Amino acid sequence: MEDIFKRLPEHTCGWLANKLTLYKYQDFWAVKQLHEGGILAQQSFKAEPSDVFLCSFPKTGTTWLKSLAFAIVSRAKFDESSSPLLTNLVHECVPFLEREIDKIEENHKKSNFPLVATHLPYSLLPESILASDCKIVYIYRNTKDVIVSFYHFMREAVKLSMEDAPFQEAFEEFCEGICSSGPYWDHILGYWKASLERPERILFLKYEDLKRDPASNVKRLAEFIGYPFSADEEKAGVVDNIVSLCSFENLSNLEVNKSGKRKAGSLENRLYFRKGKDGDWKNYFTDEMKEKIDKIMDEKLSGTGLVLN
Repeated sequence: MEDIFKRLPEHTCGWLANKLTLYKYQDFWAVKQLHEGGILAQQSFKAEPSDVFLCSFPKTGTTWLKSLAFAIVSRAKFDESSSPLLTNLVHECVPFLEREIDKIEENHKKSNFPLVATHLPYSLLPESILASDCKIVYIYRNTKDVIVSFYHFMREAVKLSMEDAPFQEAFEEFCEGICSSGPYWDHILGYWKASLERPERILFLKYEDLKRDPASNVKRLAEFIGYPFSADEEKAGVVDNIVSLCSFENLSNLEVNKSGKRKAGSLENRLYFRKGKDGDWKNYFTDEMKEKIDKIMDEKLSGTGLVLN
């Protein structure tokens, strides 16, 4: 695999004090470890018909989507007072394809747990997923909020202050498509075009819609992935309980998410819970920056029917 990386374009992120190097593999940027995990998945992963893939670009609502989906599929076993989400970071509960393929294969053998998460672009998903009837849920978000959330996550991950990690430089790189799993527009369009071809298989969820009406969207999510709520469950408040359990206010205040660390790696759990708001970009963008990214996204999404803002 080393021979592959010797031939790939690479970019060292200056705004992160040269602490992060990205490689461009099949038109998408990522750190070496994630590309290696993605290539391994392409070579060996076998999807099961019951698998449900939670797909996203980083910082578009991944943690929230995983929490909701986990609460939905595990509700027969756990309620809001006994859920593993109360004592574990959700990323420990729902494995990432490009990081934890062994854990996913173990789930295939020992349980009927269906959830698998990934930041891989649609074009880089293993053939066994593309050729199957597995359900795919894709969450997306206003581009400007993605940029701000991504900036803070990466900055804190490498332990830099805002003064030492210029936001303007991070913004410019994002506009060039240089960021983990980027370009964002290509990532989202890959799944969008596939969803138009196979709407029964791919569900698009908009972060802002989920914020505005969580209950309806949770019911929609549950129905799509094959775990619909019964009339009795709705009457008993199960949907509302899941919304409350997985709310930013609840999860961000749990001790495990305030002071814990990922089992794999050194990232602090709190990094996955910054604000959980939409519109925070207004505190960071100049008028010129807003105009520039809006123009880029309008051009990239022109004629697709997809609206992010």
